[in-house]
Amino acid sequence: MADQSISRRELFGIGGAVTALALSPSLGVAQEKLSRRRPNIIFFLADDLGVGDIGCYGAPQIKTPAIDSIAATGARFTQAYANSAVCTASRVGIITGRYQYRLPIGLEEPLANKSDVGLPPDQPTLPSHLKAAGYATYLVGKWHLGVLPKFGPLQSGYDHFWGFRGGALDYFSHQSNEKADLWDDDRPIEAKGYLTGLIGQRAAEIVRSKAKSETPYLLSVHFNAPHWPWEGPEDEAHSKAIGGAITDIQGAKLATYIRMVEAMDRQIGLVLEALAQTDQAENTIVIFTSDNGGERLSNTWPFTGKKSELLEGGIRVPSVIRWPGRISPGLVSEQTTIHMDWLPTLLSAAGAPAPTPASDGIDLTSTLTEGVPPAPRTLFWRYKANQQRAVRDGDFKALKIGPNGYLFNVVDDPLERADLKKALPDVYRRLTAEWDAWNRQMLPENRGTMTYNNAAAEWADHINTPHVDTHAYDHGGRWPS
Repeated sequence: MADQSISRRELFGIGGAVTALALSPSLGVAQEKLSRRRPNIIFFLADDLGVGDIGCYGAPQIKTPAIDSIAATGARFTQAYANSAVCTASRVGIITGRYQYRLPIGLEEPLANKSDVGLPPDQPTLPSHLKAAGYATYLVGKWHLGVLPKFGPLQSGYDHFWGFRGGALDYFSHQSNEKADLWDDDRPIEAKGYLTGLIGQRAAEIVRSKAKSETPYLLSVHFNAPHWPWEGPEDEAHSKAIGGAITDIQGAKLATYIRMVEAMDRQIGLVLEALAQTDQAENTIVIFTSDNGGERLSNTWPFTGKKSELLEGGIRVPSVIRWPGRISPGLVSEQTTIHMDWLPTLLSAAGAPAPTPASDGIDLTSTLTEGVPPAPRTLFWRYKANQQRAVRDGDFKALKIGPNGYLFNVVDDPLERADLKKALPDVYRRLTAEWDAWNRQMLPENRGTMTYNNAAAEWADHINTPHVDTHAYDHGGRWPS
């Protein structure tokens, strides 16, 4: 449980600047030697976790000591965003380091199991960049970026994959609507046990196997938790009762949700313990975040909104990182960040070449290791449901939901209650014009279902009508004046 004496201002960075100093440049000889080694990278990703579901972000009921330890020994971002309010689109942003709307798979909200829609194998990714730089690359857990035979982790830069390909599955039968979905590389497998535990155990095994290796590695650990179906470690009877036909309602209890999050935290602790026991902790970057904002049982305080909404609660995520010897313990940064920042940041940390094509994110290394003050930036979102649009520029955010447009100062007003559109019409017009200019660079929402054609990244509609390169705001999605 978080220290209740910590104010909301301290927890979420409402005003102020970075509240901890960067590490002193007077590193010891051992630390300097360590800094010259290429770090291992472990990237923990939760599924549908609310920003307020973690102890170090003020969770009143859920205990997450392992995740909290990452923040205590490293850094915590107070203004971290997801690339999208839903799963696949955000994961495209994470793995490519670019706005997901540059690729047809990023237009799928949510992604169905369509054989012709997925992350193209020739699209550069975080694992493919690191692999080219000499890293071993592993994914344990959720993929959800396209199905075989065209798409998969092994086709997109991972050396090895152990996990599931779809959006959700039963935690015990490992089925999605009575169809098995558990894989070792591209081979379907069966396993017994609670999925969260299996993911943690597999990740810990990989860490232990690398104890004597001189090859640095990326280990992506993508949990299903706490995504529905709502099943904790003791709920195998519930799993048998639903027979693999998962739904988003059965078992929906707050107590179950808490047990799911705490079970995930225990598995993260298991991996961190494996790092410590094999003397790898000092040369390993560890990151924890969530793919999007919280679902219905989650805590998104002090924000409003949930998954699938561009209100702050739907796109704000917890984001913590540790890098011993480089990041000062207990650093709290108010730098506005987004998922696609991780790719340029981690490539920089690994000493890998800058990505091609260029990332839409920024390198956070100097923010984390040198105490560089937060800098304003502009970020954009769109979501098909209710024709949602959002742009954040500095402290201001313009938001459109259906026919209604709003302007908020999300630093002073994190609940998005005080609409400033009429009080600051010039700011509103500027932000919406920025969004329109950005949107013209993205694939249009009305593009239809796409199929990947060739290595030149050309795409064609399944429909037999000519493609008209218009944009959503030109036919019903225009910002209200």
